[in-house]
Amino acid sequence: MITTDRTPYREALPEGGRLIGLDVGTKTIGTALCDAGWSFASPALLIRRSKFSKDKAALAQLIAEQQVKGIVIGLPLNLDGSDSPRTQSTRAFARNLDDMGLPIFLWDERWSTVAVERTLIEQDASRAKRAELIDKMAAAYILQGAIDALMAG
Repeated sequence: MITTDRTPYREALPEGGRLIGLDVGTKTIGTALCDAGWSFASPALLIRRSKFSKDKAALAQLIAEQQVKGIVIGLPLNLDGSDSPRTQSTRAFARNLDDMGLPIFLWDERWSTVAVERTLIEQDASRAKRAELIDKMAAAYILQGAIDALMAG
């Protein structure tokens, strides 16, 4: 199941459970994990993209190790809410993960990278440090926004 609607996603996970958040880029996939009670999200691994089969295997390993019950993927919409070429690429990525048997929630990520970069600049992180952290932190920002919405009902 792939959805942008929080209601069917919540219904697919009546017991809650750990979620993984993904910030899917062209060069990396930032990952984040949340607790089973959907309280807080934390940055996890940064996966350097290669062939999709290798990317999927790395995600499958992390999902198995962390006993993940659902996937949240940041959906990069245009500022006006319309789809972009990156949106279509992200939807295709989600479709390719659908056979993992976990519900997939596509969450609007329009402001995630900007918000995270601002935070890192405020913390005086160097440009190199920001490049290393931004995708994982964006994944955590995306996942936190999604779990907050899921808990709001």
